[in-house]
Amino acid sequence: MLALLHTKRWISFTVLVIAVIIAFGFLSRWQLSRAETKREERVALEQASFESPAALPVAKQLATAAEWTRFTTTGTFDNSSQVVVRKRPLNGTNGYWVMTLFTDRNGQTVWVNRGWFSASGAATTMPEIAAALPGEQSITGAWRWYEDAQKSDLQGLPIGMIPSPGIAVLPISADSPGYLQLTSPSQPGLTMVPAPEIDEVQNISYAVQWLIFALVAIVGWFIFLRREAADDAQRSMVTQSL
Repeated sequence: MLALLHTKRWISFTVLVIAVIIAFGFLSRWQLSRAETKREERVALEQASFESPAALPVAKQLATAAEWTRFTTTGTFDNSSQVVVRKRPLNGTNGYWVMTLFTDRNGQTVWVNRGWFSASGAATTMPEIAAALPGEQSITGAWRWYEDAQKSDLQGLPIGMIPSPGIAVLPISADSPGYLQLTSPSQPGLTMVPAPEIDEVQNISYAVQWLIFALVAIVGWFIFLRREAADDAQRSMVTQSL
């Protein structure tokens, strides 16, 4: 059986199987890394939900704030700065987020995701946006980092519609390095955007599956080797009997 491993065909096949096993190992490790990232996000979200909201700090301190930390602040919304974020489904229904610039009593500005409403028209048609209540009000929101976005992503979209809450596509640069996802009070005509359900179990399952695939490759390699060795031995016996 060992003699087969010195043939060109089996050397090539063995190298291929080893490469596949290494690839499956990397994929398993990547899924475990994704699971760890999700676990950290889930823990941060759970911890933030139990902590009392803190006063919104200055922009420099926000740069090191943990995502999902809840902050409270008092100020006014600027309805003239509102934009909608497209393709934001909720409970199986496509819709928009409404982003509105907020200025607190200290003059610091921060973008706020005020809520969600369902899409009813064409995806490239600017929908009517529910206005924020006028005057000073106190709000509480979860701290979120901006998403990646490029100016080129705005191509084909009407003015006032953006593909994601990213600093490069928002019409006005706020002082803060991220935005608030409103948790209270609820806004007229809008549905509060719920916190995501983060679960790392699926990624762990995928990681285990890739390891199983690697094991199958090893077992398959051994079975094929053993079968071919048995066939060679049988052919050798037939030849000798002749």
